[in-house]
Amino acid sequence: MEKKAFQAESKRLLEMMINSIYTKHEVFLRELISNASDAIDKIYYRALTDDAITFDQSKYYIKIEPDKKNRTLTISDAGIGMTKEEMEENLGTIAQSGSLAFKKENEIKDGHDIIGQFGVGFYAAFMVADVVTVISKALDSDQGYKWQSEGTEGYTIEPYDKQDTGTEIILKIRENEEEVDFDQFLEEHRLQEIVKKYSDFIRYPIRMNVTKSKPKEDDSDEYVDFTEEETINSMVPIWKKNKSELTDEDYENFYREKNYGFDKPLKHMHINVDGTIRYNAILYIPENAPFDFYSAEYEKGLELYSNGVLIMSKCAELLPDHFSFVKGMVDSEDLSLNISREMLQHDRQLKVIAKNIQKKIKSQLEGMLKNERDKYEKFFQAFGRQIKFGVYNEFGANKDVLKDLLIFYSSTEKKLVSLKEYVSRMPEEQKYIYYAAGESNEKIERLPQTELVADKGYEILYFTDEIDEFAIRILMDYDGKEFKSVSSSDLGIDEDEEKESKEQEEEHKALFSYMKDSLKGKVTDVVVSKRLKSHPVCLSAAGDVSVEMEKVLSAMPNNQNIQADKVLEINTDHEIFPSLQRAFEEDKEKLELYASLLYNQAMLIEGLSIEDPVAFTNDMCKVMAEAK
Repeated sequence: MEKKAFQAESKRLLEMMINSIYTKHEVFLRELISNASDAIDKIYYRALTDDAITFDQSKYYIKIEPDKKNRTLTISDAGIGMTKEEMEENLGTIAQSGSLAFKKENEIKDGHDIIGQFGVGFYAAFMVADVVTVISKALDSDQGYKWQSEGTEGYTIEPYDKQDTGTEIILKIRENEEEVDFDQFLEEHRLQEIVKKYSDFIRYPIRMNVTKSKPKEDDSDEYVDFTEEETINSMVPIWKKNKSELTDEDYENFYREKNYGFDKPLKHMHINVDGTIRYNAILYIPENAPFDFYSAEYEKGLELYSNGVLIMSKCAELLPDHFSFVKGMVDSEDLSLNISREMLQHDRQLKVIAKNIQKKIKSQLEGMLKNERDKYEKFFQAFGRQIKFGVYNEFGANKDVLKDLLIFYSSTEKKLVSLKEYVSRMPEEQKYIYYAAGESNEKIERLPQTELVADKGYEILYFTDEIDEFAIRILMDYDGKEFKSVSSSDLGIDEDEEKESKEQEEEHKALFSYMKDSLKGKVTDVVVSKRLKSHPVCLSAAGDVSVEMEKVLSAMPNNQNIQADKVLEINTDHEIFPSLQRAFEEDKEKLELYASLLYNQAMLIEGLSIEDPVAFTNDMCKVMAEAK
């Protein structure tokens, strides 16, 4: 028996494959099962052109046989088998793919696509085996052959008495190493787990003897173990079935089986595309956010299959960040994979699929918003923050995609409304979409700044998420209507009130100037309020950073101490104003006390912490003492 050496290039490639091409040892089983499936498919294609061959799919299978005692794992198939020459060509020369050659010579159709392309998957076996033995007998051949190799040193081929057509691959599993538990590849449950993960949807049965228990026949409480051959894969994937055959329960069962979540999905999408790039997908919108969804640890992505074989558990490229909550899978025959089938070789096909998936998700969400409002509000409660972040992220690159999915609580409707619904109700004279930001709807309702806008009968959107105001600043407008905070220095409401406040500011210029100076840089200005009706004081912002945005930014780690340009607004119609005037004329020290109290009062109304709480309480006591 002659021992043959691998070609020098093949030897180096084999060393590289064993050590670096595959990132997980477990994928060896995926590769060998895929090769076995290809071998059966080749008989199917031969049967299409050769009347002497009949293809009865029920007779074709793949079998997995672990043997702990001898540390062997056998993967066998009833496929087309190999001649001695094919063994030399396909196994003796690395990267020589018999499947690829077969694809070139035969027209592949009827959904029976050949999986293998590169001719390297077989060598993944050397990651887990010291010795690899291949026993095969080709269709129409009277002689079988045994190929055997211990790795890079070469291989042998010799005749072998094999009765049936097909191939057996026998792996002598390595002993455990410090970092790798090779025993796992001899365990029934682990092998089942790997098959379920990667090869569950191979179209042929994958069989294995499975250990079970049953009660003893003597009616005792004891059980005895026995083995029974079972098919351990599903074979027909749900995404290949007609939608009309499937029920909501079928989709929900698939969601649970694939461990996409512990909740019940709100909606599912079953997508079949047969165009330039063919693919099938089943996507889910979950009901609840995973516990780590809004954390750096959360990993987005869809399962990616190629011809029913799992390639990636989390393909992030298929989902934009703003739809990262979507769960599910995509299966395509047209992906260009790299040599290990673990990564995409180039992403043109993936970009086309991802673009289409984004459209489908948006359409589904818009349909929920229009036709299933309660369900959409439940979704938005869980994932609305991610939609808002999508508007803000990447300098608003996706704002036009997402703006119609936004909903906010309305001051007049007392429920969540969309921007489209808000604009449709705007009075003709209303120039802006008004909003107020705060910690809760209840607190916003009591904000002094809302008085004038509410008095005009204008609807106010309540922003209670930290991201809300940042997102709206990026969005800038909706349907040509700009957004305006109720705390903005210019509300654009009443020209007469504007004129009156300017006259009052001129009249009380010295008073306000003294109050501003006494606050020592805490505010950029003190002005007559155009918005206050019953409240004495409030803060507004003169620049791009609002008071609410300052609160959010200051709570962030490593904040840059970004602050709003605060303006202290005084209601000149309030009963406190004459006291301010008297103090300015008679007791400047008292005016400084009043200015400090009003400023701290305005800060507390906004939910901001005051600089010196002790000084504030002392000032309150002074005022109370004077009131005796």
